[in-house]
Amino acid sequence: MFNFLKKKSISDKKSRVHVLVEGRVQGVFYRETCRKKAQRLGVTGWVMNLKDGKVEAVFEGEEVLVNKMVDWAKRGSIFASVDSFNVLEEDYKEEFKTFGIRYDL
Repeated sequence: MFNFLKKKSISDKKSRVHVLVEGRVQGVFYRETCRKKAQRLGVTGWVMNLKDGKVEAVFEGEEVLVNKMVDWAKRGSIFASVDSFNVLEEDYKEEFKTFGIRYDL
């Protein structure tokens, strides 16, 4: 007997996280490096500087790839120094088509 139902693989599982990063994360190419990394991985969402010196981001996509972005965000760009990192898992919404830098607060 044939089973035509495709099992959902780990790579098919979707994820969304909201992160807040504190430390030396502004003026060190954190956002641009984050954007490039997300685009290479195929993760969607956004990243932006906050007035208080922190960086905020949302990552959406395949869970494995979102986890790679979270791992990257904990370290940041080569010139960054992350002191505090918070991540909040959210419901996947498929809200974004690309990954970009936001400039509005």
